[in-house]
Amino acid sequence: MQIDIGLLELCERVSAASYKAIKDLVGKPEAYTTLYIGADGTPTKLIDDASESAIILELEKAGRSTRIISEECGEKIIGCDPKIALIMDPLDGTHNAAMGIPFYSISIAIANPCLSGINFGYVKDFTTGDVYCAELGKGAYLNGNRIYTSARSDIMDFCVSVYGYHPHVTKTTNLCQAVRRIRILGCVSLELCYVACGKLDAFVDVRGSLRLTDVAAGTLILEEAGGIVSDEKGRKLLLQDNVVNRVYMVATNGMSHQQILDITGR
Repeated sequence: MQIDIGLLELCERVSAASYKAIKDLVGKPEAYTTLYIGADGTPTKLIDDASESAIILELEKAGRSTRIISEECGEKIIGCDPKIALIMDPLDGTHNAAMGIPFYSISIAIANPCLSGINFGYVKDFTTGDVYCAELGKGAYLNGNRIYTSARSDIMDFCVSVYGYHPHVTKTTNLCQAVRRIRILGCVSLELCYVACGKLDAFVDVRGSLRLTDVAAGTLILEEAGGIVSDEKGRKLLLQDNVVNRVYMVATNGMSHQQILDITGR
């Protein structure tokens, strides 16, 4: 694996702190208690807050000047004159974790402080221990082994993760009729990684509800594995420097990207 070991170790340290903080809350009714409305405008649950608080404490202990962009706190600066930025979803798949459904993760993207480019992506599946990571220009990896997207090109053979509730039913219905299998697993960062390693062929969210923290790490991992990520018009996804702006996403193995755009654009 030819990626920055220092950045990987930082992510591992952060994820270990997160897991330690949430492991006794998983599957407990109180884990889903709403504490406050986070910076992204959505309710922060007890288990979310526990994860983020543990991560921030760990980063403060590390003594490394860092800019943090996170769903709950929005933005926090540790130290002075940060040299890196961590774009985090401290717990992706909150409902799954709180209900004891074994599909949830931590998602960390590392960028320069002004967020002009994502350089490193890390997603850890907390239920299996699997680690997905990528560094810009150096490929994507699962547990240290290089991964690639699937080679399937016939959309009728595709297994696709699709999000699109009311009032977006028509777009998702069109896609469901065109592919072989549909999955909705409830953890976006892991689902993007599943496309990256060929377990899924595409991920589509037509709700326009995804944020920078949801997809920053997964986007880099998927692109480094050979996939394509775009907005609904096929344009490169623009992840703005905040946790409020939301995006529509089409992420594929690259083989039938335009075809999926055509279907969901109807």
